[in-house]
Amino acid sequence: MRFQAPESLSEQIAQHLGQRIVTRDLVPGERIQELKVAGDLNVSRGSVREALLILERRHLVEIYPRRGAVVSKLTEESVNALYDIYIDLLCMLARKVLERWPGEQLGGVMGQVRELQAMVDALSSTAPDAAERVIDAGFGVMRYAYGLVENPFLEETLENFRPAISRTYYVALDHFRSEIAGTGTFFRQLSDAVVLGDAEQLQQVIQAFGEHQRRQVLSILREENA
Repeated sequence: MRFQAPESLSEQIAQHLGQRIVTRDLVPGERIQELKVAGDLNVSRGSVREALLILERRHLVEIYPRRGAVVSKLTEESVNALYDIYIDLLCMLARKVLERWPGEQLGGVMGQVRELQAMVDALSSTAPDAAERVIDAGFGVMRYAYGLVENPFLEETLENFRPAISRTYYVALDHFRSEIAGTGTFFRQLSDAVVLGDAEQLQQVIQAFGEHQRRQVLSILREENA
């Protein structure tokens, strides 16, 4: 049995600020003032300071002497470094799932994927929270896969990537609303490969989708910096 410790106040603050960064409510280069955050949330400055250190470890803020915390910028270098590792980790997770569970025994995963597909198909691309809902649903499938693989090191590593990768997903989905339907197609291809137990096809689907996301994010950054 695994016991989940209650989230600390600092972690809750970090998640709140992190979500604002992911959705670009707090924009790159914007300063995060400890005193204002503490007042807005009715918490101590010490808790806010700890939350900012958490966000720094998640590569969402940078902390400078005498200047404080600033929302980190997405750069071509950081996006490429992120996707280089993240795609490989997703392929490893998928491979481990198939190694431990034959396709016909993955009914739970297939149920998760079908729910996600139904949600995407019914979701209007103009809905204000469309990108967030698609991202959350995708990570829901991943969390289910963690339970099948039972590798705490792989799970922790992937979860540590979640804020940074969510940020890039949001950028892509917010600019290219047609990609919401494309995400549904990705999960259909994923489920087909799982049912067939085809590890090579599964990795090809993941790599193709990851590289597609990478290219889109990079194109957006180049356009913004032009």
